[in-house]
Amino acid sequence: MSDVLNLSAETRERAGKGASRAMRREGRVPAVIYGNKQEPLSIHVEEKVLVKYLQTGHFMNSVVMIDAGGQSLRTLPKDVQFHPVTDRPLHVDFLRIGEHTKVNVQVPVVFTDEEASPALKQGAVLNVVQHELELVVDAADIPDQISVSLKGLELGATIHISDITLPKGAEPAISDRDFTVATIVAPTAIADEEADAAEGEDEDA
Repeated sequence: MSDVLNLSAETRERAGKGASRAMRREGRVPAVIYGNKQEPLSIHVEEKVLVKYLQTGHFMNSVVMIDAGGQSLRTLPKDVQFHPVTDRPLHVDFLRIGEHTKVNVQVPVVFTDEEASPALKQGAVLNVVQHELELVVDAADIPDQISVSLKGLELGATIHISDITLPKGAEPAISDRDFTVATIVAPTAIADEEADAAEGEDEDA
């Protein structure tokens, strides 16, 4: 389960680009907390702490407790805007949630037991279609990752979402089809796909 992160914040009364630029010069990042049928709350957080959390790789699927204006707010990060050149965070959107609110999160997929796949041992390639799974989960039980074993898989094997054991209470956000998560293919198949993609780009150009 993802750790609960704690983030101190200060409320902000001034809005607009000028005020936001001034905050960034002071090492602060403007943000807003919205949702749960309440008025949006404009805040700003310390850039260094935010960057530290972003570097963990699971900020977007972690519950963040924000201490702002004398109150503690349970939130889920929904969007981070970055500077196109420097990659500095410019603005963050947080969604208010309850302790057991059902939330949609993107959870990374980790593939294990590659050495136990006969096809991969013989030079086949794992073609990952979904690097992350969008899941509907209880906010108190957001998984860090979803592990998928490749043990025993032969050339041509396809891993569908129905083949994956999800944590208790978790459901795929896409429920109308049994979508593909990964396939095991010959190296030439990957090369052919890349060639087809390049050919398509040339035609578009």
